Amino acid sequence: MTEATAAMPAHLPADGGRPRISVIGTGYLGATHAAAMAELGFEVVGVDVDPAKVEALSAGKVPFYEPGLPELLVRGVESGRLRFTTDLAEAAAFADVHFVCVGTPQRPGSNGADLRYVEAAFEGLARHLTHDALLVGKSTVPVGTGARMAQRVRETAPSGLRVELAWNPEFLREGKAVADTLRPDRVVVGGASAWGEDLLRRVYASSVDAGTPFIVTDLPTAELVKVSANAFLATKISFINAISQVCDKAGADVTQLADALGHDVRIGRGFLNAGLGFGGGCLPKDIRALMHRAGELGADSLVSFMQDVDEINMRQRQRVIDMAVQTCGGSVLNRRIGVLGAAFKPDTDDVRDSPALNVAAGLHLRGAQVVVHDPEAGETGRRVFPSLTFGTSTEEAVAGADVVLVLTEWPQFRTADPVALLEVAAARPTVIDARNCLPAQAWREAGWSYRGLGTAS
Repeated sequence: MTEATAAMPAHLPADGGRPRISVIGTGYLGATHAAAMAELGFEVVGVDVDPAKVEALSAGKVPFYEPGLPELLVRGVESGRLRFTTDLAEAAAFADVHFVCVGTPQRPGSNGADLRYVEAAFEGLARHLTHDALLVGKSTVPVGTGARMAQRVRETAPSGLRVELAWNPEFLREGKAVADTLRPDRVVVGGASAWGEDLLRRVYASSVDAGTPFIVTDLPTAELVKVSANAFLATKISFINAISQVCDKAGADVTQLADALGHDVRIGRGFLNAGLGFGGGCLPKDIRALMHRAGELGADSLVSFMQDVDEINMRQRQRVIDMAVQTCGGSVLNRRIGVLGAAFKPDTDDVRDSPALNVAAGLHLRGAQVVVHDPEAGETGRRVFPSLTFGTSTEEAVAGADVVLVLTEWPQFRTADPVALLEVAAARPTVIDARNCLPAQAWREAGWSYRGLGTAS
């Protein structure tokens, strides 16, 4: 990064103009961000090292399931505002603001985040820059990463250019990512100069004009916002799941308890649904990366606290397996079990660290005949667990089943007809509602034995 100049760089648009945008990494975050920026009227180029992914996106095809994104992508590509490439140098020459959206997976054998892709993206961009530019991290990273990347960019960028770095964490929810990008509940910008802040205010002008808070902070704070949010949400989930075990022992109803707690404005009802627990590509790896970084910084109380949150969450999976085994009289060997759900949550085909597939695989390893159905994640689930059998409908998964487990709360499962499903299940079947999402009384009246988590059943 070179010394800042007072004048507005010649390549950038005059005050009030639209900067051109690049998005480095076109996975879940990057593809959504690129398509949303094009929808807002920006010229955007997306960059990825995977030629097959670039080809698919260029043809208007999203390589994963996200409601509303295919339509956004097609409009962007057909308008000419959105294109994709494997050439990082092309993007560096084209754009004024570069969003780095590459993955930060958990390192093998460690709770720490793997930052190789982030480092490669920033260094590659800096090396290929031909004009003044703002480099913006959106990837979720351990605190302190931005300062290191800023130093690397300073060492790598060509001399004579104004090149700055800022951090703008993402807060996307799978299944609601389009709305979260077009209408965010807050925009956080860390480490930006007045020049960089002005550029990002132009990028997010429509959101700011609509009343979205634009929060300017330092780099470390911006880096900590996303992981802190995920850690807090994970804590709420693990808390109510721990309480649900008390409810089981005491004969209480955790759903009614959560409703009552939710009326307290200090607590709120969100993320207080007892069940199988959280999974996916964000919460588990983010809280573990936070634990790892907190340990490096000597913040030991957070390490032990988040360790408990993680362990409670993982134990929920074993709890549901144990319920199925108990329901089958102590052994699931050769028992038919229908599993409804493979994705870690509804409205996505993401099966990364999916509690549903973890439970299904655990029962399969105990000798059960497991048939899984998910309306969107069947194919991705089959690739991860090829030994499992996947059905094409709810009825196929339930057919002949002694036990049916509801492990992902898709609307199709919540509204399924228990009378019709009873006709295809085994005699005297049990449904284990591991998401507490079914109308329990309706299932009991239909003839099912119903079991929930923390529902005194």
